[in-house]
Amino acid sequence: MHNKTVLDNGVRIVTEKVAHCRTAAVGIWVDVGSRDEHNLNNGCAHFVEHMFFKGTAKRSAQQIAQELDILGGTANAYTSRENTCFYATVLDSHLPQLVELFGDLFLHSLFSEDEVERERQVILQEFAMVEDTPDEQLHDLFVADLWGGHPLGFPVLGIREVVAAMDSAKLHHYVQQVYAPGKIVIAAAGNIDHDRFVDLWQQFFAKTTLGAEASPPPRQQPTAQPVCRKVYTKPLEQLHLVLGTYGLPLTSPDRYGLYLLNVLLGGNMSSRLFQEIREKRGLAYSINSDVSGYSDSGYLSVSMGIEPGSANQVLELVGREVRRFGEELVADEELVNAKEYVRAGLYLSADNMDARMTRLARNEFCFGRFVSLDEVAQAFAQITGDDVRALGKQLLSRPLAGAAIGSLDDDQIDWRFLDQ
Repeated sequence: MHNKTVLDNGVRIVTEKVAHCRTAAVGIWVDVGSRDEHNLNNGCAHFVEHMFFKGTAKRSAQQIAQELDILGGTANAYTSRENTCFYATVLDSHLPQLVELFGDLFLHSLFSEDEVERERQVILQEFAMVEDTPDEQLHDLFVADLWGGHPLGFPVLGIREVVAAMDSAKLHHYVQQVYAPGKIVIAAAGNIDHDRFVDLWQQFFAKTTLGAEASPPPRQQPTAQPVCRKVYTKPLEQLHLVLGTYGLPLTSPDRYGLYLLNVLLGGNMSSRLFQEIREKRGLAYSINSDVSGYSDSGYLSVSMGIEPGSANQVLELVGREVRRFGEELVADEELVNAKEYVRAGLYLSADNMDARMTRLARNEFCFGRFVSLDEVAQAFAQITGDDVRALGKQLLSRPLAGAAIGSLDDDQIDWRFLDQ
């Protein structure tokens, strides 16, 4: 059973009751991320996410950590390009304590200068960690090239120089400007009584001034950029490659066909790229494709790590497999297998309360309503081979963009294999 309540200030609360479950997954979601920044405050959303755990008038950072540990389960937070989320999974009997703790963190965090300075050092170490992880670093570089100067290309962690100059006043100002109540969704899944859950939150939001004067700027839709391909030279054993092109918004009617195309291309072990490049030729240990969707845009990417000398052979193989989707009809058996893979993943996720809670929030942001697993499964079942081929022609007729990082120079990679 699912329910939705909108508080007087515009905060939405959505729940799904799973009566046989003895746990509850809770998330505070804010429709704010790195794309809602500019080049002078890039990194604010992520920095704010960290600071919500660093002390309130009632609790120190250490007390917050201790209380979360005592509650058991899991607790964490993350920032993406469009969302910030604070979440935890606890025993259903601990739900009132979790709401009280999360309400205090979300509405009464102090952002003290001492804690800001300490957390700045942690975030700068996060920068270093990404720079030491070439596949993560490369993806940030690829996305920046794909979107040009649009904020969707901004790194979620921010710009090092901007983060180094952050202070408490700037972070408070950012929250007051963008954390509008209408952008906040509280989602929960598990053994939850909706009315009681709403009452627990109502006491926190009834008197808050959070976001009372917020005026977040509207998001600007990105435009397609000229195809960009770059090599970032770095002394590494492997060459890491990311190839891709523009995809579809999260709400596109064609999204189900795109997800199936992705599964067929490189989304699992029986996919075309995994079989051709890893299993048949042994050219990569890991190769996969992925779909990233946003409220107004998206992209499809292929990622892999390979021996530098095989770069051009791999580019030729990827280019060939990508072009097939616009030229050939997917075999019936191959499409049926992809649908079964997706259907199994959908229903297996129903046993995970975190996954259910996440779906609740994302569907509320995207569609303003609950979307059942059966509805999604039925939509996938209706996709035909012609639908997949039409998407292939629409999205993959444009030459792929590309980025590589490793011990190669630009003149050692022949990007033209992606054009033929």
